[in-house]
Amino acid sequence: MKKIEHIGIAVKNLEEANAVYAKLFGKPHYKTEEVASEGVKTSFFKVGDNKIELLEATNENSPIAKFIEKKGEGMHHIAFDVTDIHAEMARLKTEGFVVLNEEPKKGADNKLVVFLHPKSTNGVLVELCQSTD
Repeated sequence: MKKIEHIGIAVKNLEEANAVYAKLFGKPHYKTEEVASEGVKTSFFKVGDNKIELLEATNENSPIAKFIEKKGEGMHHIAFDVTDIHAEMARLKTEGFVVLNEEPKKGADNKLVVFLHPKSTNGVLVELCQSTD
């Protein structure tokens, strides 16, 4: 793993959350994007070398809707940048981590993504991201 790619925060209302985080960071978000396959609309902020991703559910069956229903708004996941997502998936499986999908999916921000089950990472949902640029 190269670095923290972003921290994902689940929100009920993306427009309202964008206003809050714009005040917090002193600048507006730089990008919004919908990932229909995951039932989510995202917004990104750049904070120094780091990114914050806000996630709003676009339907009641999306993982974000289910997360907010169980835990409320808040930190959803931490994402790490990787060079070779397939090699990293294989390495982590041999280390005993539970990978949630067999193949990486297309995610927001031109990334291939895969998630590790929180039960295998001390309760934290971990995302691996590989740039497709």
